[in-house]
Amino acid sequence: MNSLRDEIKFLFSGQGMPYEKVCIMVAMVISVVLSVLLSGNFGKDVEVVVIDLDNSAYSRDLTNRIDASEYMQVTAVLNTPVDPKELMYRDQAYAVVYFPQGLEKDRYTGVETNIGVFYDTTNPATTSNIKVALNEIVGMDNAVAMGDTGSTNDTLMGSLSLADRILFNPQESTSNATTMNFLFFFGAMFFTFATIGMIPRLRLTGQLDRTLMEGNPWDLIQRLLPYAGCLIVSWVVGLAVLRLWGDLNFSGHLVTFLFLEIFVVMVVGMLSLLFGWTAANPGIASSRMILFIPGGFILGGPTGPVTSFQDWVVTLSHVFPLTWEFHFTRDIISRGAGLLDITQEIGAFMLYMAAVIMLFCWRFYSAKKAAQKRLENADEHQHKLDKLAAEIVSK
Repeated sequence: MNSLRDEIKFLFSGQGMPYEKVCIMVAMVISVVLSVLLSGNFGKDVEVVVIDLDNSAYSRDLTNRIDASEYMQVTAVLNTPVDPKELMYRDQAYAVVYFPQGLEKDRYTGVETNIGVFYDTTNPATTSNIKVALNEIVGMDNAVAMGDTGSTNDTLMGSLSLADRILFNPQESTSNATTMNFLFFFGAMFFTFATIGMIPRLRLTGQLDRTLMEGNPWDLIQRLLPYAGCLIVSWVVGLAVLRLWGDLNFSGHLVTFLFLEIFVVMVVGMLSLLFGWTAANPGIASSRMILFIPGGFILGGPTGPVTSFQDWVVTLSHVFPLTWEFHFTRDIISRGAGLLDITQEIGAFMLYMAAVIMLFCWRFYSAKKAAQKRLENADEHQHKLDKLAAEIVSK
């Protein structure tokens, strides 16, 4: 019983992870917050681009029927040939519908013709409803052509059919999806465990005040470099294993990926220092990892289609650093994008990084000001003690 009493006393002592608070926080996040954030049951109005080379009344009517579907939203109609892959960078489109020239003529003369569809399967669940909806539209159109308007008979065969092509991950390999996403998630999580207790550790060893008084924010940021180097190396090793042992398809350029990873990892590191700044010791700081790492994994696309979330949830998800990480991995690793293909996304991330740097500098100089005031008070207190001691000695 003594051991039980001792452990309960330690649990509420504040010397370790505040599990009594963490367990309640986890329960609230899972049961309330995630229920709201993940309230979408299916991908509604998923972005679709139409390449209409026929530009006829019939093709425009098909475009309107696609746009009227609750599963799809036509975001652009192009009348010139474009590489469908380029339209899918930055999650701008998850399917590209291709109307060939002469579609209307073939439709009304009974000549067999195909509508091309390119699906983005970086997350196969994203396009599952689109496939069903497009097949329904084509089936209904064939029924109308055969004089059976409103038919629900799926066995009807007409002149119009879909010719689809699966892009980026046609075999739905886990190396290109689940396993790769867990590689980045767990890597970032343990990187945070290694760095989030840095400020409390420096405070306990007396090094923090010296850094604050004599240094600048870079003196703290550069402490992240060895950890960042280890993390990036571990990710490259993990990707190499998936490429050699699994069937990872690394479509982009490794240098492009590494270039962006340097910034992403440093941002994760700065946020790690910020979240752990006020913790009394490294153990307490570790529990704060949950506040900013899992959010990006849950809302950034690895766990489900981003299209299932409300627009405000997608926007909110960008406060989490891993959301950017999964944007870059989808575009560079899966879709083969180069830096020029995702300049808008990189620009937005740079603004995010600038905000994190400003927040870090504000935290540093606020702590420096507090440390200066604390030292001044200590000097004043020491001066009073010295004065009092001198008066006692003189008497």
